[in-house]
Amino acid sequence: MASTVTTSKDSPATSRPGYGRLLRTRGAWTFLLPGFAARQPFAMLTLSLVLLVQHTTGSYGAAGAVAAVTGVSMALFAPCSGRLADRYGQRAVLVPGVLVHTVSGLALTALALTGAPLWALFAAAVPTGASVPQIGPMVRARWGVKLKGSPLMTTAAAFESVTDEFTFVVGPLLATALCTVVDPAAGLVTEAALTLIGGLLFAAQKGLQPRPGREEHARVEQGSALRVPGVRVLIVTFLGIGSVFGGMQVSLAAFSEAIGNPGLNGVLYGVFAAGNMLAGIACGAIAWRTTPQRRLVLAYAALALTASALWTAPSALLLAALGLLVGMCIAPALITGFTLVENLVPAGARTEAFTWLTGAVALGQAAAVMVAGQLEDRLWDGAGFLVPMAGTVLALANLMLSRSRLVPPRVTSPVTRGAAHREPVAIGEM
Repeated sequence: MASTVTTSKDSPATSRPGYGRLLRTRGAWTFLLPGFAARQPFAMLTLSLVLLVQHTTGSYGAAGAVAAVTGVSMALFAPCSGRLADRYGQRAVLVPGVLVHTVSGLALTALALTGAPLWALFAAAVPTGASVPQIGPMVRARWGVKLKGSPLMTTAAAFESVTDEFTFVVGPLLATALCTVVDPAAGLVTEAALTLIGGLLFAAQKGLQPRPGREEHARVEQGSALRVPGVRVLIVTFLGIGSVFGGMQVSLAAFSEAIGNPGLNGVLYGVFAAGNMLAGIACGAIAWRTTPQRRLVLAYAALALTASALWTAPSALLLAALGLLVGMCIAPALITGFTLVENLVPAGARTEAFTWLTGAVALGQAAAVMVAGQLEDRLWDGAGFLVPMAGTVLALANLMLSRSRLVPPRVTSPVTRGAAHREPVAIGEM
């Protein structure tokens, strides 16, 4: 169905991609606005948990462990959610998911406030994490339906990264303000309410949902998106990115408390996320001429270098500057990774592939939160910043060794134009 690209005035392959043309795509706003509202709670969950459990237990280690259980649960169940959404439709997965998440999140809040034992918090954290709605992958899958084969796909990937990072500017600031000014439980309660309202609004927009069952070019029955070698490489790469998010969330909170200004935590994390957002805007506006594989390696090398300097920062000002640089390096890596999925994975398995990547970020974040919390409790203030350094350096080494797997297989069909043909250059090189 090549006509979705060549005949649509919204995304002609001959035009230079840009945000203006992307946002004029017919029907895009019907899922963008509710999608933004529905993904906002994701940026609040971990930090709200850390601040609440640390308040009730007095331990960053315990807070990190509970948050880690939530992240691990999300990482394990997110691909299942994506696979079910590909097969049965997004609405069928999303509606029960947001209901479960709301109830379990409120139960976790009540347990923490009543001084329940740590095992009870762990038990409630499992369904809370497992039911986190995968709004970002679902929005990306909807872009894939609308822009199939268009050079606007890279712009869409950049736009989604900017949207994600904008939520990570607003989310931590909101969570910190609610937990420190209103009540330690206010962050999680607000997160649960936003999940319910935003998730149901997004589910109600059915126009551009990928068709469940069979998609053009897809053979879901042959196996999971995890069978694609390039997806496995990207999973490890995104684990390292998750280690940056998790390590900074705990370490910035501990740093702010150590200097006697806990409210500074949201500002420092907001600067980090703002760097990510600004770099994402730039990535979507640039007409790239290098291959996405090369861009990913260069961006990740810069990320590992800047993340390795975080633990040396002696002041809040220098830490903010380094956080800004780290954020500016994350966006190109995330955007390029998501763009590569469009080249590597059949259309009918992309929601699952996207959830593997977001799940990898959540798993890396969960592990980093737990390890960084232990380091902050047992070593010096700022020791948690060693986690982003270790995570990115190890992931970079794997990326360098396995980058050849990120090259999509050549099309050997004698048909040069038609429904089965996709130009790799149109998506990956611009």
